Amino acid sequence: MKRAFEKPGMALLSRCITYAMNRYRSQVVLLALLATGTYASAQETFPVNGIADPREGCFAFTHATIVKDAQTTLQNATLVIRDGKVIDAGPAAVIPKDAVVLDCKGKYIYPSFVDIYSSYGLSDSRKGGSAWNAAPQFLSNTKGAYGWNQAIKSEVNAVDLFSGDEGKASPLREAGFGTVLTQQPDGIARGTAALVTLATAKENKVIIREKAAAVYSFDKGTSTQNYPNSLMGCIALLRQTYLDAQWYKSLPAKEGVNLSLQAWNANQQLPQLFEAADKWDVLRADKIGDEFGVQYIIKAGGNEYQRIPEMAATKATFILPLNFPGAIDMEDPGDARFVSLSDMKHWEMAPSEPGAFEKANIPFCLTAADLKDVKQFMANVRKAIEYGLSEQKALEALTKTPATLLKAYDKVGSLEAGKLANFLITSGPIFSEKTILYQNWVQGNRYVIKGDGWNDIRGIYTVTLTPGNSYSVEVRGTASAPLLSVLQQDTLPGRIDVNGKLVSMSLPLAKNSKSSIRLSGIISGNNWTGTGADTSGNTVKWTAVFVKTAPEKVDSVKKNAAITLGPLLYPFNGYGWDKLPKQEDLLIKNATVWTNEKEGKLENTDVLLRNGKIAQIGKHLSAGNARVIDGTGKHLSAGIIDEHSHIAISRGVNESSQSVTAEVRIADVLNPDDVNIYRQLSGGVTASHLLHGSANAIGGQSQLIKLRWGQNAEDLKVTNWDPFIKFALGENVKQSNWGDRNTVRFPQTRMGVEQIYTDAFTRARDYEKQGAGKRRDLELDALVEILHQQRFITCHSYVQSEINMLMHVADSFHFRVNTFTHILEGYKVADKMKAHGAGAGTFADWWAYKMEVQDAIPYNAAIMQGVGVVTAINSDDAEMARRLNQEAAKTIKYGGVSEEDALKMVTINPAKLLHVDNRMGSIKVGKDADVVLWSDNPLSIYAKAEKTIVDGIVEFDRDNDLLLRKRITAERNRLTQQLLTEKKKGTPTQKASFVADEMYHCEDLQGGHQSAVGY
Repeated sequence: MKRAFEKPGMALLSRCITYAMNRYRSQVVLLALLATGTYASAQETFPVNGIADPREGCFAFTHATIVKDAQTTLQNATLVIRDGKVIDAGPAAVIPKDAVVLDCKGKYIYPSFVDIYSSYGLSDSRKGGSAWNAAPQFLSNTKGAYGWNQAIKSEVNAVDLFSGDEGKASPLREAGFGTVLTQQPDGIARGTAALVTLATAKENKVIIREKAAAVYSFDKGTSTQNYPNSLMGCIALLRQTYLDAQWYKSLPAKEGVNLSLQAWNANQQLPQLFEAADKWDVLRADKIGDEFGVQYIIKAGGNEYQRIPEMAATKATFILPLNFPGAIDMEDPGDARFVSLSDMKHWEMAPSEPGAFEKANIPFCLTAADLKDVKQFMANVRKAIEYGLSEQKALEALTKTPATLLKAYDKVGSLEAGKLANFLITSGPIFSEKTILYQNWVQGNRYVIKGDGWNDIRGIYTVTLTPGNSYSVEVRGTASAPLLSVLQQDTLPGRIDVNGKLVSMSLPLAKNSKSSIRLSGIISGNNWTGTGADTSGNTVKWTAVFVKTAPEKVDSVKKNAAITLGPLLYPFNGYGWDKLPKQEDLLIKNATVWTNEKEGKLENTDVLLRNGKIAQIGKHLSAGNARVIDGTGKHLSAGIIDEHSHIAISRGVNESSQSVTAEVRIADVLNPDDVNIYRQLSGGVTASHLLHGSANAIGGQSQLIKLRWGQNAEDLKVTNWDPFIKFALGENVKQSNWGDRNTVRFPQTRMGVEQIYTDAFTRARDYEKQGAGKRRDLELDALVEILHQQRFITCHSYVQSEINMLMHVADSFHFRVNTFTHILEGYKVADKMKAHGAGAGTFADWWAYKMEVQDAIPYNAAIMQGVGVVTAINSDDAEMARRLNQEAAKTIKYGGVSEEDALKMVTINPAKLLHVDNRMGSIKVGKDADVVLWSDNPLSIYAKAEKTIVDGIVEFDRDNDLLLRKRITAERNRLTQQLLTEKKKGTPTQKASFVADEMYHCEDLQGGHQSAVGY
């Protein structure tokens, strides 16, 4: 009986394996050396348990195309490494005698990538924070001599927490990375980040730089402390910490040891990284940096392409994530209506961000951060290249740029003598879709990514059988997945399997033949040998000799057409401009003009707007170069000014964590993308006073904006105006409806509110007396400004007793309450308000919506105005602000106010309250060209704002609005079809879901609303 290995086919396999082992025994030795790696020898201080192995790994990679850096490519070159470092790289590199030589003919060698934004090797600390129903926590519970706020973690050093993690390192290496900057992603100040390699050695050996950067964000992270609980609070805390750290340099005795501030100051010598959530956070971070002389390296959020000029103006280097949004499932039209046009456009345009940065000459790195699966990284790099990024810039953004930013270009980022032996071996250009990443060497250690295809056997061979005939065979496909064809009159598809040096083939001899020649053997360079069986089953010997490289076949598949993207809009939604409008000279002719001045209402009158100002008012004015707008039968008024608004604010209208938060600023958190700006322009509003909420006695600093649709945050702001601040009285301040756990923040009674004010201004007065060298306190700075009539109060108020109380406190400290807002019991104390010098911003007819407004009456505004109090009607509501003209008209019914005086309540009166009546609120020569052309009497419910003009720019035009709605429909349909096509192609999609807009009242976040047309 035959032995098992003598069964048909087994004997042949046995001989092949024996032959391979004998002929290539040296290969086994090479593999052992590669496996040994650079770190076979332990650290000097570590004992050896066993036999010491002091050998240094020395390797020479020959005949390769070496890409030393993004600008330098060497053909037929050699890379020499020893003991984990590059010794030489070039065509004339000398190969040491003890080097293990690897032939890399046809291969490419690149420097391994550097990811500048990672948390590799650190525990995930992003989970945590206070529970929604947790009791308030006012001070840090971190044990030790640290700062007062848990969100400031400048004392944290990633190197102290770092532990290598092969499970996380492996996919990063497979994506091409060899080095990462790792940080603990927790807190507003996150401490220092460490630069480490992805080698599997002990931590001591992989750390390149213990403290390579300091990292910051606007996210308080796992802090369970109440403060801050808003974006503006995070910014205020960051700003105050910069000031505190500067003060701490003098080692003030009263502070004692503060390890957080000590570390903060030490960290300023490092590169400064800042994580921004989006384009507006980028500008917020940059503004903080400018304030304190810091140039941040900014981790972007992915939508910065929408504001490239502003990004360029920061002069920052960016870290761009490649977590492009996934396609949305638009199959169900019911679900699809919830998807906003801005989300659809972002899906289309997000991959263009790196290319847009390159085109604008903004320096940047690329990062795998934020990707759900690191395996998507290279695919997304290729997608960015498809959308305009050059391959050279992509490589630079993954090598030299991050290494240079971290002051580590002497260690990593290119293949130069003395640098770490971190490099990739590929089958072709690194970003080509067909390129195979074979190996990633990190600190001289080899990590095999893909073993198949290292030897590229593709070409045309002559296969000769003994006994038998010769056949011409073509091996094509890819290096890792070859395909075989027999070249005859008809090209016949065969089969080939390659496993290292072993090969088996099946060669059909005729079309549709059921029998084939079956061969197996050994690959030895260009000559293959072995045994097999012919179509009759007879044993044959065979050889295959390489003849030539197969000609490149012309790809019959059409290349991807050049990508055409939809228009970039300002702001980035359906009602945005494709080009920002310019200021015009305009002549509005023959309108009824409501001047709000002593001239009153003028019939059949012309108004000339020039250079953003009201230039002339009269009849039969000459247009000159001005564009003429026919106002016949229409009414022209000054733009409406909303004295109390909460639109265009990002991530929280209240910093409600403390009773006094005078340091926070609405100016820091403007959101120019808020569609309510456009909606309110459609209602004739041209300016809004954006207020902090009413959660605390002394809230944050407010900001007056012009509704300049499409402009950035800074350009929305009204400059050179008297600054204001929000105060509050009543139920919100004493946390009446905040739940049983919120009963520990002082004050909890209306009596306590008075003491908060008295204490705050007493502290401010004492603070001012301290003189030079004191710790600068942003909270008290704002209160000192109030004491000196340099900042003015708008106070949320309802009940007469509290209104009287605050006026008494103000009188005691010799300042004035500028405006009582809401003031629904103002009719009871109007005489006292007039004597004090306070104005009123009230609702037209709100009452009975909570206990403290039970005495509200709709005659309130008329009564206060009748007494002589400057009275305005305001909104405190994004929807109501679209019809403030109608709210003003209610005072005619409730109180018999004249039409002109009623309109003044939403125009010149709020301008007076805000101290801008010298330039807004009426139609007068020299004032800002902020006017509204109405279809009817502006106090009529039938009146529509046909044109709203701000600074001589037509910001809203009702005819243009109709065109925009058509554009929205067309653009939604175009993108919907693209998304449906993506789904048909098998692209993974995400379910369409509703995302509520941020809409605020005094009390905080209100329910979101989204337009049915999906703006």
